[in-house]
Amino acid sequence: MAVVFTRGDVAYLTGPGQGALAEVAARPLTEANRVSDIAWARSRFGDRAAILVETVLLRRRAVVKLAELGAVDTWLFTDEAVQQATAGAVALHRARRLAGRVVHDATCSVGTELAALRDSASLLIGSDLDEVRLAMAQHNVGDRAQLCRADALRPVTRDAVVVVDPARRSSGRRTFDPRDYAPPLDELLQVYRDRDLVVKCAPGVDFGQLADLGFSSEVQITSLAGSVREACLWSPGLTESGVTRRATVLDKSGRVAEELTDADPDDCPAAPAGRWIVDPDGAVVRAGLVRHYAARHGLWQLDPAIAYLSGDELPSGTRGFEVIEQIAYNEKRLRQALSAHDASAVEILVRGVDVDPDALRSKLKLKRSGAQLSVVITRIGAGAASRSTAFICRPSR
Repeated sequence: MAVVFTRGDVAYLTGPGQGALAEVAARPLTEANRVSDIAWARSRFGDRAAILVETVLLRRRAVVKLAELGAVDTWLFTDEAVQQATAGAVALHRARRLAGRVVHDATCSVGTELAALRDSASLLIGSDLDEVRLAMAQHNVGDRAQLCRADALRPVTRDAVVVVDPARRSSGRRTFDPRDYAPPLDELLQVYRDRDLVVKCAPGVDFGQLADLGFSSEVQITSLAGSVREACLWSPGLTESGVTRRATVLDKSGRVAEELTDADPDDCPAAPAGRWIVDPDGAVVRAGLVRHYAARHGLWQLDPAIAYLSGDELPSGTRGFEVIEQIAYNEKRLRQALSAHDASAVEILVRGVDVDPDALRSKLKLKRSGAQLSVVITRIGAGAASRSTAFICRPSR
C-alpha cells in the first residue's frame, strides 16, 4: 500500500528531515536489502521511516522517467504522481507547442508539467485541489510558477492556455471511459469550450467516444523509443486547420524521428510483399495514419485492412524485416520452414490472425544454435478469399 503524505510530512522532508533523507538515500533499498534497510530506518527514525523510505524510492523511479526535467532526485512525489507523470521527453516536446503562451496547468499535482513548461511558457500558473501535492509542487518548481488551490472545473484564469491531466485511475485500477476521469472529460470540454485547451488522455482512448463527447479537433498520439506514451487533445485554436489526428514519433533521446497528420497525402496501394516488411511505429498505427506513412516513404500495404507495409527499400532509420520465404500459415508448415532455415530463435509479429506468439514459439522446436529470424503472421484478403500467411524474415537489426 502506498504511503499517504500529509502537509506535516512535506514540511519535515523539506526542513529538518533533509539529513534523514540523505541517510536513507545512502542505503541500497534493493529487493535483497529492503527488509533490513527498512528495519534500520525504523530503529533510526521511528514513525518517520515510512515517508523517508517512500520518498527515496519514488525519487529513484522518477529519475528514470523524468530525468529530462532536471534534478528530480531532490523532488517530492506521491506514488500516484509518479505513475501518472508523462515521460520527461514527451512532456518537453508537448511544451514546445506552447512556446510564448501564458499557460495554466489546472491539475498541476507535484509540478512535473510545470517543470516541462518553464522554458517555453511566458507565464506559468499551477493549481490543484490537493493541498499536499501543491506543497510538493512549491518545493519542486519554486518561484517558476504561481500556485493556488482551485478546482479545474471552476476556471480561475483568463486568456491562458489551460492544460489538464485528469486522473485515470480509481482505487488503483485504470479507468477507460473518459467520462470517468477525474475531472471527467465531458465536463472539462464543456467548461473550457471557448478556451484554448490541452488535455492528456490514455493512449488507448476511444476516438469514437471523443466524437460522442463533441470533440472534433486534433488528437495527438506520441511514442517514445518505440512505446506509445499518450494521447493528447488540442483545441482548435492550438492546431492547424483540417488536422484531426497527429502521430509524433520520438526517438530514445526525445528528438522527433517522424511526425504525420491526417492532412498529409495517403495514396497507398495494396500489393504482394516486396523485399521488406515494415511494422510502423505504434503512434502511427494508433493514430490511423498507416497509409499516410506508406505514401511518404513509397511503401504499400499487404492488405488494405492490415497495418503491415512493404517496399523494396527500407525507410532510413527504420527497422524492417527482409522477406526470405512466404508460406500459407499453419504450425506444422512454419516449423518445417524454420527448420530448413536453421532458425534457433524467432521474433513473432502477428496482426489479423488469432495467434499467441509466446504459445506458438514454445511449439516450434527450434534448434539450439543457428539463425536469428523473425516471423510475420498476418491475414491477407477478406471473406472467403481470406488466408493466413507467414513471412519468414531476416530483421534489419
